[in-house]
Amino acid sequence: MDYYTYLENELITAFGCTEPIAIAYGSALCSEVLEEVPIKIYAKLSGNIIKNANSVKVPSTEGRKGIEISVVAGAFLGDASKKLQVLENIDKKELSEMDKKIEDGIVEISLKEGASNLYIEIEMKGIKNTSRIVIEDAHTNVVLIEKNGEVLEKSESSEEKEKTIDFSVEKIYDFANNCDLTKLDEILNRQIEYNIAIAEDGIENNYGSNIGKLILNSSNNYSDKLVAYASAGSDARMSGSEKPVVINSGSGNQGITVSVPIIIYAKDKNLSEEKLKRALVFGNLLGLYMKEKIGKLSAYCGVVSASAASICGISYLNGDDLETIEHALVNILAVNSGLICDGAKPSCASKIASSLRNAFLGYEQAKSENSFQAGDGIVKKDVEESLEVIGNLARYGMKKTDEVILNEMIEKRDYIDEFK
Repeated sequence: MDYYTYLENELITAFGCTEPIAIAYGSALCSEVLEEVPIKIYAKLSGNIIKNANSVKVPSTEGRKGIEISVVAGAFLGDASKKLQVLENIDKKELSEMDKKIEDGIVEISLKEGASNLYIEIEMKGIKNTSRIVIEDAHTNVVLIEKNGEVLEKSESSEEKEKTIDFSVEKIYDFANNCDLTKLDEILNRQIEYNIAIAEDGIENNYGSNIGKLILNSSNNYSDKLVAYASAGSDARMSGSEKPVVINSGSGNQGITVSVPIIIYAKDKNLSEEKLKRALVFGNLLGLYMKEKIGKLSAYCGVVSASAASICGISYLNGDDLETIEHALVNILAVNSGLICDGAKPSCASKIASSLRNAFLGYEQAKSENSFQAGDGIVKKDVEESLEVIGNLARYGMKKTDEVILNEMIEKRDYIDEFK
C-alpha cells in the first residue's frame, strides 16, 4: 500500500468520538443483518473500547453518554451505510424511547477477555432470527458477520494491512515534498474545513470544561492561540458537538491535534495553500507512523504523538531541514510519553494543551541546538531508534497500566492483590 492509499484510508470523516460511534456502527449493522426488531442485544467489548466509550457524550443524543445509548441508538436509529457517521441526522424524537429500552434491560454489556485492544462484538436476538458481527483492530473493520449461526462474511484483521506500509521519517519528508497534491486535495480540503469548524465551535460555545477558551482568554502567547483552538476542538467533540471531524489514527482528537495548529499557523503567516497541504501531508503521515508503532488503542495517550506530529508540521512550514525536525520530534517524545489515556472525556482537551505546549518547547530546543542527547533516558542515537523505544513503551511497558486504568474506571480493585 502506498502513502496516497494509506492517507485515503485513514483520514476519514467521523461524527462523534470514534469508540462509541464504532459501537453504534456495529449495532446498526447487526440490526440490518437481523432483519427484524431486536428484543435483546449483547455487546462484548475489549477493555479499551469500554474505557473510551464509557464517559464521552454521544452526538445526536442530546447530551447522553455511555455504551448503552451507543448500542441502542445504533440499532434502532442508525444507518450502517454511513459507517462512522452512523448517527448523523437521526430522529431525536425517538430518544426517549431509547431511554426506555435501556431501562427495560434490552442491552447487556460485558468485557471480552483476551481480545485485541480494539474489539467490538454485537449479538442480537429477535423473535425469529439471531445475528452477530465482530469489528476488530480498526473502527470499521468488520471481520465477521453471522445470521442464525451461519457465517455470511469473514475477513482478516487489519493488522496485517498496516505492516505493508514502508515508513520512516525521511521517507515521509520526501513524500511531503514531492507528492502529487491533486490526488489528496479532496481529503485535505475536507480536513481543513471540518477540523477548523469544530475548533471554532469549541471557542464560540460552552463545551466540557472550556479548556480552549480558558487558554485563549488567559494568555497572550501566539503559540497558546494554536494550543487553544486545538483544545477547543476536543472540548466540543468530547461533549456532544454535532460537527464532523477528519480523524487520524482512528481518533478525532488526534485528527484535530495534528491538523488545527498547522492550519491556523499557515493561514496566520499567509503561507501558500500548497505549503499548508504539504505540511498537513507530513504531519498526518508522521502521526500515523508513530501510532502504527504505539497501537490503535493504548494506555499511551495518542495526543502526545499527534502533538509531536503537529509541531513537526509547523517546523516543516518554517522550512527547517530534516535534521532539525528529527531533533524536535525526539525532544518532544522524550518528555510527555508517560501521559496516560484514561478514556475519552472532557479532560482530553487539557492533555492536548499539555502535549502541544511541551511540543513547542521541544521544537525550540531543536532550533537553538539544545536537544537531548543519546543516553538521556529513552533517547537513542537517531530518530528511528527513539521511535522504536516509544512503540515498545506504549505496547509493552504500559500494558499493565492499561489494565489498572480500566479496573479503576469500573471500580474493580481486586487487581491490587497481585502486588501485595
